[in-house]
Amino acid sequence: MSVPTSMLVGPFNSLVLVKKRYLIFYIILIWISIIPAVLEFWFYWQIFWNYERPIFFFIYLPFLGFIIYLTMVFSALIFAKILLVIVNAIHKPREGIFLREPSDKDYRYWSLRNVIRRWPTWLAHKFPFPFLDNICFKMFGVKTTFSNSLFEGWVESEFIEFGKNVVVGQAAIIQSTLIIGNLLIIRKTKIEDNVRIGAHCIVMPGTHIGKNCILNTWSATMVGQDLEEGWVYIGGPAQKFKKNRFFEEGIEDKIAKREEDLEALAKKYDQQYVKREVEHLTYKERKRIKKEKMEQEKRRLQQAV
Repeated sequence: MSVPTSMLVGPFNSLVLVKKRYLIFYIILIWISIIPAVLEFWFYWQIFWNYERPIFFFIYLPFLGFIIYLTMVFSALIFAKILLVIVNAIHKPREGIFLREPSDKDYRYWSLRNVIRRWPTWLAHKFPFPFLDNICFKMFGVKTTFSNSLFEGWVESEFIEFGKNVVVGQAAIIQSTLIIGNLLIIRKTKIEDNVRIGAHCIVMPGTHIGKNCILNTWSATMVGQDLEEGWVYIGGPAQKFKKNRFFEEGIEDKIAKREEDLEALAKKYDQQYVKREVEHLTYKERKRIKKEKMEQEKRRLQQAV
């Protein structure tokens, strides 16, 4: 049975593991995030547990679970950030095209960074509210704002820059890295203000999407593609379809006027093509109308013969 899309979205990191010893970072971060949670539970037990009246212990237990979860997330985020600072000081992340071989230093450190970010981003995304995802993005160097809705799709957690009021559709993929054959491509992806990315779109590394753009559902960009400001793009590779009018000034008035025009047109159609009986017809009138229709149909058939 496949996992629903809604369970896979949010910040993501590649699972490519160059060396098995990198798994030690999983163990370190999980251990560091669990220790404070255990201490919190121990203090809670000491304060609230009473063998004679245990009811208070269980009443506040759900609230403790919430606090423990947040403690685990922020502990993992803080220590992951410290590890990333150390790793990046040893070898600074950079854009480019690199060989996908263990001997390539950029490839090794790219994999190591993903391993370090993996546990905090996975843990944070299990929270039902999206602000923890945004904190993850910001902690790991992604430029974004809390007004953005990035949580319906897969968004990489480095070399990404978002403007304001960006919406990413369900199962869309925003990439800054790409593996093609034996090559690893790392390029910064930039998405500016008021961009809408439809469901199941793929934004390749190095893409620059200008302000007020719409990338239609099931569309895909090319590596390094530049989408001009204020256009709707469609297809794969994405191509201009039409100007995006939805961010124009006065669009609300235009939409309202259009609705009035449609209502007037519908009313005119009813008057011309829909016959409405205002008064109740008597039995004789209905019989007369039926007889006239039968005679009209009979004449039509005779003319056809």
